[in-house]
Amino acid sequence: MSFLTCASKSRSVGPLSQRTFLNPSKPTVLTLRRYETAPPPSQHAYPYGPGIPPPLKGLKILDLTRVLAGPTATMLLADLGADVIKVEEVSKGDDTRTWHPPSAPLLNEAPDSSSHLPPESAYFLAINRNKRSITVNLKKPEGIEIIRELVKRSDVLVENFVSGKLASMGLGWEDCQRLNERLIYASITGYGQTGPYRKAAGYDVIIEAEAGLMHITGEPDRPPVKVGVAATDIATGLYTHGAIMAGLLSRQQTGKGLWIDCNLFETQIAGLANIASNYLIAGQEASRYGTAHPSVVPYEVFPCKEGFLMIGVGNNKQFKLLAEKVLEDPSLATDPKYQDNGVRVQNRVELTHIITDKLKQHDREYWLKKMTGLGIPFGPINNIQQTFEHPQAVARQVTVDVEHPRAGKVKLVAPAVSYNGQRMPVRRPPPWLSEHTNEVLAELGYSAERIAEMGARGIV
Repeated sequence: MSFLTCASKSRSVGPLSQRTFLNPSKPTVLTLRRYETAPPPSQHAYPYGPGIPPPLKGLKILDLTRVLAGPTATMLLADLGADVIKVEEVSKGDDTRTWHPPSAPLLNEAPDSSSHLPPESAYFLAINRNKRSITVNLKKPEGIEIIRELVKRSDVLVENFVSGKLASMGLGWEDCQRLNERLIYASITGYGQTGPYRKAAGYDVIIEAEAGLMHITGEPDRPPVKVGVAATDIATGLYTHGAIMAGLLSRQQTGKGLWIDCNLFETQIAGLANIASNYLIAGQEASRYGTAHPSVVPYEVFPCKEGFLMIGVGNNKQFKLLAEKVLEDPSLATDPKYQDNGVRVQNRVELTHIITDKLKQHDREYWLKKMTGLGIPFGPINNIQQTFEHPQAVARQVTVDVEHPRAGKVKLVAPAVSYNGQRMPVRRPPPWLSEHTNEVLAELGYSAERIAEMGARGIV
């Protein structure tokens, strides 16, 4: 595997796929060199400043979510310094704890109090860093009382129960507002708090189907397919995180909390972007194009003699470069069938065949070398190993090693945002089930004897 990188310590500007690197002090294209393996990470990966203090330090988040959308939102808040208390079901915890294999290895010297638990699933570890875990039986009055005490002390509550479920337990928005008028109460559901589907459970793959995404995903002559990850869940977590931050700012102005209504259905509709606008503005129904773009040609994955290459030609200048430098047929750029994007869309099939026939003459590495520096957006189709070995991923240190009390050293994806050149630290590894129950209950004023008695009765 070979990679492209810059020969100096300058930082890259613009799409990585264009393989052009600019020196901040000298706006000239620098020489590129190839590495047979990914280059070592710089010792000064973030030279722009010392970072910032955790902006949410001191805030308490009561996390009543599970699976992916809610835990994504609360993990992002935890990354910013908030104390996130994740409340889990007593016997098995968050559903994703049982979603294995794969799992992290289990240390022989793992804490005795966790010896009855299975290994930590990779899925759970991915989205629960920087949190504390407690287990509470919400079917017991004493369990509800624990949650009420936590509500009184929390700045934010995040939940993803079916609409109305927590209200039936005395923990709805109105109930919690009476306990704490400054509480930000964020609800994540499948379809929202109102409407005929408000009681329906929300599952990413179902919403992908029902809210248009699956209809436009896949090859045109094949059945619809889901996205490779639960993109709707993740997007909903991001929306919820942003809404909570807005809620905290609102509370600064009003002194009062509020109820946030986030749901997968509307998140996915909002995520349809130009596809939604095409329908709303022009009445244009969408269809599947595989990796191709409905409005831009050529803009798709092409097979090479070995491997695949993504090419995204967004304007006529780029197409002229493609025709002259890659396809070695300058006449294509002036051909009435291909001279601008509108006619290229009309003649998509024929043009795609021309490009495919050319690219199949050589393997992917040949074309990566040939297209470097031309100003044409392109990139290889990398598998996951190649993704993490990508020179930019290595240089940016996109993973972090975390010491877990049951699994030892585990490698996680690092927070994606830097502040003054520094990422927020992973202060806590993803917790094992009920790791912090005694600790949190003691903070609420429960005695050790009372905690032990509630544990014996299955309350915690």
